[in-house]
Amino acid sequence: MSVFETIQEKLGVTEPWLEKGGVHWLNPSPLSVRELAKAMIALNARFITITAYQLPKEEGLKLEYHWDLDGQLLGFPFLLAGNTIESIYDLSEAVDWIEREIHEGFAVDFTGREYEPLLLREGETPGVNLREEVKK
Repeated sequence: MSVFETIQEKLGVTEPWLEKGGVHWLNPSPLSVRELAKAMIALNARFITITAYQLPKEEGLKLEYHWDLDGQLLGFPFLLAGNTIESIYDLSEAVDWIEREIHEGFAVDFTGREYEPLLLREGETPGVNLREEVKK
């Protein structure tokens, strides 16, 4: 069984992998971010980062969670209609900085955690520099 088949089995996802730009993408739906993280950690995958994108108009945000497993770069997209998603900081400390950065830049609230400021000064609003609806 390939590493990709193992991940699909572990996640219970039958949708096929898509390879694009050296990254292997899999839609983890209907899993939560925490379920995905627990499965990846159980497979000895290493968390790399989260990439955040403001989607056009009022479609929300896209967060892409990136993991490395045996030299394979894996990407898992999550669409946010609002501004809240579960934190996985307690599962992998490597997540700390990027969750804080996304919180400040995109006003995403990662539930289950507290924030220590990275770049915001006292009185500044999270997301003011990047979220269109916060700028207005």
